[in-house]
Amino acid sequence: MDLQQVKQRFGIIGNSTKLNYALQTAMRVAPTELTVYIQGESGSGKESFSKIIHQLSPRKHGPFIAINCGALPEGTINSELFGHDKGAFTGAVDNRKGYFEAANGGTIFLDEIGELPLETQSRLLRVLENGEFIRVGSSKVQKTDVRIITATNRDLITEVERNKFREDLYYRLSTLPIAVPPLRERPGDVVLLFQKFAFDASEKYRQEPLDLTIDGEQILQNFRWPGNIRQLKNIAEQVAVLEQGSRIDADIIRKYLPARAENNLPAVFKEASKESDVSERDIFYKVLIDLKKDVSELRKVVFGMLDSTDDSDDYSERTRTNITRILSKDTPAADTAYAQTQPQVEENIYHHIEIEDKDAVGDNEILSLEAKEEELIRKALLKNNGRRKRAAQELGISERTLYRKIKQYDIEN
Repeated sequence: MDLQQVKQRFGIIGNSTKLNYALQTAMRVAPTELTVYIQGESGSGKESFSKIIHQLSPRKHGPFIAINCGALPEGTINSELFGHDKGAFTGAVDNRKGYFEAANGGTIFLDEIGELPLETQSRLLRVLENGEFIRVGSSKVQKTDVRIITATNRDLITEVERNKFREDLYYRLSTLPIAVPPLRERPGDVVLLFQKFAFDASEKYRQEPLDLTIDGEQILQNFRWPGNIRQLKNIAEQVAVLEQGSRIDADIIRKYLPARAENNLPAVFKEASKESDVSERDIFYKVLIDLKKDVSELRKVVFGMLDSTDDSDDYSERTRTNITRILSKDTPAADTAYAQTQPQVEENIYHHIEIEDKDAVGDNEILSLEAKEEELIRKALLKNNGRRKRAAQELGISERTLYRKIKQYDIEN
């Protein structure tokens, strides 16, 4: 399995050098039994790397258990990890397996390993060295066969110097370290990730697809993203749900960014002469997002044409029912079905309009739809003194579509 296949399988988006190196390291170490130590900031996607290592390893058919060590109460953490016997403490009414016993034959992922108390660190060291553990309240040594993957956003060397983390455990854990880059070191991936998250939110909540402007992209690339991918996803979903217009510029993005974390460094752009390193999958996401916008605009146009027809006509009503059934489903399959039936639907609509308005049309009147469309665009621009945004709103189309039509018909403001 190559790098692009791994990205596609596990939903990894981006093509930065540091991200690719981390993924390649995870792919190489996966078939081994080495203990892996994943270091990265909160929200950078460390758990995704642990899943990649497990799924590409010989243990992929065994259990995979992910544990946030910082979320376990200190008083019961040993019981959670290693289990307990009945009567070991108040409330221990029965024997209970711990995570290390339950994960036998598989992989256990210990996130925020730096949060473990020193006593638990000693127990973990014994598991790493001998594969042995003892339940709380028991004297019986038990065996477990688990692969341990750990992660932290702390500097464990500093924790060792402060006597907050065992030095022998640190060197035992860091057999093979993987550094997951923070989002601020992947500026070229930020815009694509934002578009993907916003697109997913628009699909989920049936909102209009977003059109991110150039200055909006610059704001996203310049921001430091202290919460990394988790923060970016939250903001993308907020924008997709709360903003009414489809055009998202810098001012709109800035409303959702905390000012105290903003980075004033200029955005990093590739020189035009350098070869692009964008993958085919990244390009596919961009094309898919643009296609969704076009389909949304097409729905508005077709529904507008249907609304202008006479509801009493049985033939028109059948046409309306068929096309409404197709357009009411926001799925790629529905969009494909619409594309396949579009010529027939258009022929039916134009045939109905022609019959209805035949007596009102002069013999010398131009019946070209393109001519009528151009005439309406010119009138809208003239009425609004060349203001394209207002003209687009009055025509019921997006600015992007209006720009394309102005260029198509060579219209001068």
